[in-house]
Amino acid sequence: MRALRRLGVAAVAAALLVPTLASCDSEPTGVTAAKNPPPAPPAQTLELTPAAETKDLPVSTEIGLTATNAAVRSVHVADAKGKLVAGRMRPDGTTWVPEKPLQYKTAYTVTAVATDGRRAVTSQTSFTTMPEPQRQVGTGMYLFDDHTYGVAMPVVVEFSEQIPESARAAVEKRLFVETTPPQPGVWHWMSGRQVTYRAPQYWKPGTKLTVRAALKGVPMGEGRYGDDDRRAAAKITDEKLELVVRNSDKHIDVLRNGKKVKSMPVSLGKASTPSSSGTMVIMDKQASTIFDTTGEPGDQYRVAIQYAQRLTWGGEFIHSAPWSVGDQGRRNVSHGCLNVSPGNAVWLFENTHVGDPVTVKGTGVKLEKGNGFTAWDLSWKEFVKGSALPIPDELRPEAVNPPVSSASPSPSPSAAPGVAPSAVPAPSAMSPTPAAR
Repeated sequence: MRALRRLGVAAVAAALLVPTLASCDSEPTGVTAAKNPPPAPPAQTLELTPAAETKDLPVSTEIGLTATNAAVRSVHVADAKGKLVAGRMRPDGTTWVPEKPLQYKTAYTVTAVATDGRRAVTSQTSFTTMPEPQRQVGTGMYLFDDHTYGVAMPVVVEFSEQIPESARAAVEKRLFVETTPPQPGVWHWMSGRQVTYRAPQYWKPGTKLTVRAALKGVPMGEGRYGDDDRRAAAKITDEKLELVVRNSDKHIDVLRNGKKVKSMPVSLGKASTPSSSGTMVIMDKQASTIFDTTGEPGDQYRVAIQYAQRLTWGGEFIHSAPWSVGDQGRRNVSHGCLNVSPGNAVWLFENTHVGDPVTVKGTGVKLEKGNGFTAWDLSWKEFVKGSALPIPDELRPEAVNPPVSSASPSPSPSAAPGVAPSAVPAPSAMSPTPAAR
């Protein structure tokens, strides 16, 4: 009986002990839920620009998007008839860019959606574009659809009027270049009327270039707007061809993929009309042309020229010069051009491309910036200083490895979208084209 009593007491004690031990480790589930509810999901927001009902906007207007705790998933822009406008986001996700210029005097509605993967937020806005402006700046691009260019071919955009510094960043932001394979680059303002794009090194052979100068309706200062939206898709040659001209021994070396394949004698500009030293680019090729300096200062002449390849706006060419064959490789007798024999002129004409680099050394006269396609006459450190936009960290001179000075012909080798008539693009009507020398 005592034993039973003792067992009963022990059982009661054990029964009392169990809940006491459990209460030291945790509280009942119901209590926990009441004291610590799950956190509310973060609020999602999606703000759009332009503000609703904004009027008289340029036809270059982009849709700005600021999403909080969500990612933009879709943007739909439609005109008053419900017709959708094609476009795409910039890589940084800040704005949506129409694939073509908007229409003048047209109302548009915007519907955008952002989501965190579980919930979505929708935002809308609307705006109306301006009438066609009276003052428009002419634009042109030295890149032509379906053409093949040399590895030093820059992308060059020109303007019929000066673009003030205050408007250059906005203009530059509307210039898109895509390369395959990727080779990011930077724009450089050679002057208020010309901006040039290149990568740190020459394009890789076989590169595909897709360029869009989306300038129609872009404000360009002083109440002026861009006149057109231009595009081009071109290719870089499958080989790297470079010409190196030495005044010291008056020879041209032709390098193919870094290896010398030909050397030929040359006569450069005489003392009173010296050739320029620096890295130029073949800009134009003409099998037959006329050099005419009548009415200009200096020597007056009008002569038929064969196999001419333009290097500068100032009139420096590589061309056939049968009259100076005896001087080639010995003395300089030209008006600034690079004179070669008829046979060598034919060989060069058949083997070179618009866009091939030509580096002249030792004449004592430096190539003038902007006198031709002079992007490669600048070191990368100098080139990036000409951009109106901040330079991406990976393209800063200290980050480019190895640092490249394109004035040297040795080592040689950004992101959405020109114009074209002939297989050999002639200089733009906007550009000065003095007679050759």
